[in-house]
Amino acid sequence: MNLIRTIKQRDPAIHSWAEVFLYPGLWVMLFHRIAHRLYKWRLYFLARLLSQTARSLTGIEIHPGATVGKSVFIDHGTGVVIGETAIIEDNVLIYHGVTLGASEVKRGRRHPIIKENAIIGAGALVLGEITIGKGAKIGAGALVIKDIPDGGTVVGEPGRLVGQEASLRREIEELKRQINK
Repeated sequence: MNLIRTIKQRDPAIHSWAEVFLYPGLWVMLFHRIAHRLYKWRLYFLARLLSQTARSLTGIEIHPGATVGKSVFIDHGTGVVIGETAIIEDNVLIYHGVTLGASEVKRGRRHPIIKENAIIGAGALVLGEITIGKGAKIGAGALVIKDIPDGGTVVGEPGRLVGQEASLRREIEELKRQINK
């Protein structure tokens, strides 16, 4: 199974394959796969019952409506909350205490899209109908309420781009101001 291999590869603290089976991130994903299928079959109560059982056992809450890709690794997952319309693509790494939540009460899409190979640090809040780009990194404790470009790194509260990506964006904004003068 891809997830078992992913956990073994991504966590250097694992010394044997048997230890992988102690990871709550593995168990919540197994429960979620079943709950998500029940949700798609419109068996909403059973889907929620299964997801709440998984939450009780693992400390990780994934709404059965959330779409979760392959090899998503939730490391030290206690306190992770993933909302109903969240979409998480393949090979994403999520640390404990992360919330992928809504920023307003409405029907329809209201949670983030996390593109492949993104990393979300411990305690980060990613809120609203935003997109986190491929390979983006979100620092621990960041509050993200705006899109992050592919490869971008965001830290702080509110989240702000740092590094080369941020410098390029500032240069582009300055050029736009000069052109508009």
